[in-house]
Amino acid sequence: MSSGRPSFGVEEEFLLLDATTGSPVNCAAEVVLAMAGECPSPDREFLSSQLETATPVCFDAAEAESALMEFRRVGSGAARSCGCVLAGTGLPPVGGETEAMVTPKHRYRRIAEETGRVAKHQYSTGTHVHVAIPSLDAGVEVLARIARWSPVLLAMTANSPLWSGESTGFASWRHVLSLSWPVVGYPQGFRDGADYERSVTGLIDSGIVPDTGMISWIARLSANYPTIELRVADAQLDACDTVAFAVLVRALVARALSEAESGDPSPRYQPGLINSANWFAARNGLGSELVDPLTLESLPAFEFVDHMLASVADELRRFGDADRVARYSECLRRVGDPASRQLSAFASGAVGAVVELFICRPVAAGPASKVNGLS
Repeated sequence: MSSGRPSFGVEEEFLLLDATTGSPVNCAAEVVLAMAGECPSPDREFLSSQLETATPVCFDAAEAESALMEFRRVGSGAARSCGCVLAGTGLPPVGGETEAMVTPKHRYRRIAEETGRVAKHQYSTGTHVHVAIPSLDAGVEVLARIARWSPVLLAMTANSPLWSGESTGFASWRHVLSLSWPVVGYPQGFRDGADYERSVTGLIDSGIVPDTGMISWIARLSANYPTIELRVADAQLDACDTVAFAVLVRALVARALSEAESGDPSPRYQPGLINSANWFAARNGLGSELVDPLTLESLPAFEFVDHMLASVADELRRFGDADRVARYSECLRRVGDPASRQLSAFASGAVGAVVELFICRPVAAGPASKVNGLS
């Protein structure tokens, strides 16, 4: 920790799309080669049309923003040289019906063989936020306490409304498609860290999944780092939105840890309510109502946003992130969630306008900067 601030990190996944048609293109190897020596090399992902980058361990939002914007700058140029676009979107707007090419790694091929048709169209890209936790027991407490906010966090970052050239009627169709993997949704309640580890071990030993990487819960305790990992968000249009979202998640985790240390009772949810509320959020985005899985109340989306932000106002102020998150929230109110921006572009200029929305136009990094000029 630095000045009481938990460290955090962000993993961003991207799709490589044809610059003209918007369909996925299997050129990850070529883009990685074109980026050689210019910035930390990206990781290959499950499909040959995907790339991933990660920030270093960060304490300040500006650190994460600088790393992510530099990757987008270099990666976008490399993609352009290969005739494609580095796209921050949860799913491709077209071409998803085409069978995907799996990256030629043994683990990925094994997953593809074991999951059959499920894997053939999983052009899914997300934003994963890691926040440091002191122990597995503390992580279990955090999982229970931030579950309430998962629908609103999903709605704020929904960015996959199109599939095969049509509106899906969902703000995050990626969330819906992801439910076909074997271990999904928000994880069940655990008694403590040991109980969590027993559950994960049981899933692997039983043969349901081959390894911890296939534990596809939208919130989980990392198997590789002392962090909680929130995986609910689609890939984002804008690096600055990604960072604002990440520090908001950090504030929620810090608040949960503080409540647990103070002995506040852990919330209890009716079975099925969290995942049902998340499905509802994946459909609605910020465009109408969301359901609070703790109170079972249906309320306007931005009322839920305000309630969540109020709950961590002290943490955001203490960590120096209040202004950044306030700008993020105001941008969402003014121009809508990323899914609504995709739909507006699609309505005005079909797929071409959507691809144009994905093109990275970096400006100088800083607390007020925006890649695509949304604020």
